[in-house]
Amino acid sequence: MAAYPEYPPDQNDEQQDYLLTSLKDWSIAHGLAVRPTTAYVSAETDPSGALATTAPVTLFPSLFPRVCFEQAKSVAQDYNELYSAIASDEEWLKQTVEELVDIDDFIAQLWKIHLAVKQEGYVQVTFTRPIQILDLIMIEPLNLGLFRSDYMVHTDPANAQSRPCVKQVEFNTIASSFGGLSTQVSALHKYLLTVGAYPETLSSIISDAALPESTSVPGLALGMAKAHEAYGSSKNGLPTCVIFLVQDPERNVFDQRHVEYALNRNYGVKTFRLPFGRVLDDTKLDADRKLIYSPPHTPSKQFEVTLVYFRAGYSPAEYQSQRDWDGRLQIERSAAIKCPSILTQLAGTKKVQQVLATPHSPHLKRFLPNEARAAAVLKTFAPIYPMDKSEAGQEARKLAQDPETAVRYVLKPQREGGGNNVYRKAIPQFLKETPETHWPAHILMEMIEPPAQSNVIFRNGELQKGGVICELGVYGACLWRDEDGKGKRKILENFEAGYLLRTKGSGSEEGGVAVSSYDEYLSYQDAADGIPGRFRLGRFCVSN
Repeated sequence: MAAYPEYPPDQNDEQQDYLLTSLKDWSIAHGLAVRPTTAYVSAETDPSGALATTAPVTLFPSLFPRVCFEQAKSVAQDYNELYSAIASDEEWLKQTVEELVDIDDFIAQLWKIHLAVKQEGYVQVTFTRPIQILDLIMIEPLNLGLFRSDYMVHTDPANAQSRPCVKQVEFNTIASSFGGLSTQVSALHKYLLTVGAYPETLSSIISDAALPESTSVPGLALGMAKAHEAYGSSKNGLPTCVIFLVQDPERNVFDQRHVEYALNRNYGVKTFRLPFGRVLDDTKLDADRKLIYSPPHTPSKQFEVTLVYFRAGYSPAEYQSQRDWDGRLQIERSAAIKCPSILTQLAGTKKVQQVLATPHSPHLKRFLPNEARAAAVLKTFAPIYPMDKSEAGQEARKLAQDPETAVRYVLKPQREGGGNNVYRKAIPQFLKETPETHWPAHILMEMIEPPAQSNVIFRNGELQKGGVICELGVYGACLWRDEDGKGKRKILENFEAGYLLRTKGSGSEEGGVAVSSYDEYLSYQDAADGIPGRFRLGRFCVSN
């Protein structure tokens, strides 16, 4: 693929001041914000945590090949189907997870909770299915997945004529964040265009008609509304609600609030925010294991919980004591729909991604029997290898321990949230310091090589200009009913639910919220795509 054109343009001081002032004021006025870090605003200055600051954001939308964007969107429903199938096949997932339970305490504890609930029996959704003259009472749990599949543009550095494509970085099944702010970023850049904040030299590239609305907020809210509706009304006559299970404190509260407000405004669904550490304080199970929530501000009121949406509980650091694990068990035992259930969370481990993506793996067709759809998903896989003692694992160990070959790889543990990966030259030393018995808890992934580009990022009151790397995330919503625990299920809803773009400095290899910025994509179509120099604008926002 030809190199990206020179972009964005330079600005003089007056132009930059106008753009930045417009950006900052609009962002705060419209909730494109985060709580500031203590490094930016000290606890002494903001003891009550009342302040907000503009979320890290790019001044200009970043370039992204249109063909790659369309490729990523085209497989969203296929990925929803794939991971709902994996989460519904307990027998297959057991074989994968049990390779980790002896070397990963966090995975082991999650699996232990699943086994406890399985032994006790599920109660989530009970309905009557008529069979001849009998009414057979069926218990077939409902599951909601609000997924996000993350990609980078990949070009072969050894072949200047290679066409760009997307390769998957990871698939997120829990706390897939920043859908709330993506809609705000799209509106921000459209506003900046209308007030003339962009140089006239971009007038042939950026136009009002080329700024489509971001759909992540309505898409995610619709997925939750469908789950809430499928649960039904309370048989005990209680009002119902959706719980947002959150971290406390939560810097990213406004991202979550946008989705909460849309769920309430568009569908009339009552929502509450429940800190992860207060599950046992504010909820209980009734005789039928319905999850009952009592708000701390009105403890005399009770609500039956239809859906628990996890924006917490994905990191071992959040489980500070047995009480936190007991809270997770209480939710999993309950009749509320979980987003995600423990099986769905475990389906999102890097080990599952590796099992699917290892070259010549037979597992993909098990869950996607349609050859064309499986082939489309397969094209997005980057080569991934186990770090066990299998034949593929032994080859991966050689690659990871050799400093000359390790520079082409990243070593990933079974964790979410960023800050956990080991990159390139650091891999051999990391393995020397890690017991060999713990190596299988990681997977080795070939680095994706995106084309170089530049942008300007506004973060913590400062401008950072230079090379950037963009990571595209595509959301998906999937609601399904398990039918036998062996992969048989009925999909009730399956749709793409918006998109985002995470942009970080090219010198940064991690991709968490601490190093990424919110962005909008500028779809670029070069001569290799058939229309030289043609652009189209769209939007994405950062992920964690």
